[in-house]
Amino acid sequence: MHSPTPSSRQTAAEADDAVDPQVSDALAAMMATARRRAARDGDRQIDTAHLLHSLLESDSSTWDLLDGGSPQVGKLLGYLVQRSIGYGLRWQSTLEDSGAVPAVSEQPGGVPGWSPSARAALELAGERARRRGREEAEGLDLFAGVVADQECRGVEVLRRAGVDVARLAGRLGVGSRQE
Repeated sequence: MHSPTPSSRQTAAEADDAVDPQVSDALAAMMATARRRAARDGDRQIDTAHLLHSLLESDSSTWDLLDGGSPQVGKLLGYLVQRSIGYGLRWQSTLEDSGAVPAVSEQPGGVPGWSPSARAALELAGERARRRGREEAEGLDLFAGVVADQECRGVEVLRRAGVDVARLAGRLGVGSRQE
């Protein structure tokens, strides 16, 4: 008799726990959405563009930090939707590696299913939450983690939509991990 295979839901939840179990319920839901989007798009890893897409869809506090307001958010979501249908930015089925952090294979305890940049953004989110005296990271913490990596896919989308990323990083109180 064969052992039962764990459900994909259980496996995905375990992968998210391996990344960082200290996130708010809202951020956990955003991470789950990013994971589903990556799987649906045929991507092998959750990357920072998947995370940015989920943040913009689910956390309106990220919108308040963008100079362009609703039109800029619309443009950002447009780029991200184009990407999810295989049009526009050419990342589908490629792995994100901005060079700001070692490749997954070089990381002790690297997490399959997460790009090194996405993993680093989530770690930075946890650190930022702890500095604020919080036990759980929230959406703005993850947004700051994405913006901190100037070479990641999420930041590339922000730039293409006309966001002044350096100014945004200043508002979020993050320095660049790579300039």
